Amino acid sequence: MKKIELEILGLSSSQSQSGSFALVLGEKEGTRRLPIIIGMFEAQSIAIQIEKINPTRPLTHDLFKSFAQQMAVSVQEIMISDLKEGVFFSKIVCTDGEKEFELDARPSDAIAIGLRFGVPIYTVESVLSEAGIILSDMEEEDEDEETDEIPTSSAAGSSSTGSSAKSNITEVSVEELNNMLNEALEKEDYERAAKIRDELNKRN
Repeated sequence: MKKIELEILGLSSSQSQSGSFALVLGEKEGTRRLPIIIGMFEAQSIAIQIEKINPTRPLTHDLFKSFAQQMAVSVQEIMISDLKEGVFFSKIVCTDGEKEFELDARPSDAIAIGLRFGVPIYTVESVLSEAGIILSDMEEEDEDEETDEIPTSSAAGSSSTGSSAKSNITEVSVEELNNMLNEALEKEDYERAAKIRDELNKRN
């Protein structure tokens, strides 16, 4: 069965399900897109890994990685293996150095874990044929969602992370920014932390 490699193209609030998020995967060597609806927690976990934010306390997927490493198990790849009645199924392909084994998982959990191990994400033709969307079909949807932000905290969309916060961080010193970054991490406000980190990177 031929594997098709995917990459993460976007993560935005779902237009169809309140409180959910749309994770858009794209064919690396093609134009088809695979949108998957995921929950807030999984979206946050994926987003902070994409943003390379280190949480003050490990999230569940960080804990999985630590446990696996302690047991000398590594993740080889993520496979979105099937689609049944609108539900995606996936597998985490692991090895202990001697044998390879698979763990069943929701795609959102599998991808969050896969990102932490830096492994590729694959699917199969049957899944893309059934649920894939050609790029041209998504252009209008992308325009509708272009103002959405990656949800990196449970308080996504709150006033503390709005446009006023963006303007404020451009007016403070580097020392104050570092203090604000530590405070945001302590509060687990990863969206604000990402914005402050970006401002620090600009100044450096």
